[in-house]
Amino acid sequence: MELKFLTFYLGEEVFAINIMKVERVKEYEKTTKIPNIADFVEGIINLMGEIVPIINLRKKFLMDDFANKEKSKIIVVKLENGKKVGLLVDDVREVLTVTEDMIDEPPAHVAGMSGAKFISGVIKLENEMVLTLEVDNLLTTEEKIALANIG
Repeated sequence: MELKFLTFYLGEEVFAINIMKVERVKEYEKTTKIPNIADFVEGIINLMGEIVPIINLRKKFLMDDFANKEKSKIIVVKLENGKKVGLLVDDVREVLTVTEDMIDEPPAHVAGMSGAKFISGVIKLENEMVLTLEVDNLLTTEEKIALANIG
């Protein structure tokens, strides 16, 4: 069975999200900051009348922040609860079509780490490996509740 993933860059690393979770990709938009919220939450944007929180994936993954956010992209995804969240990434790469046999389970010592439950697999390509992210596991239950109270 074929699966489609949207691939994107965070620094030099390439990650992928199941295309079925992606609502849209948009250019960077300045956010409205929210006081007293997790550091990786950039703020909120108005997306066609809907308030959407923006998650800085570099900060969430404990990477250096963007040198120039103006060049970044926002991937708007729909979570299992129906809420939308924007993921701030360096750039979007491509839609990748793979077969199930090209995807391995993440290594046990990575998948079992409390902070890495969002890694759902590893796509093996000819010249690289791409980590697949489970968007519904990117945020903890507490973080989801906090964001739900925003919109």
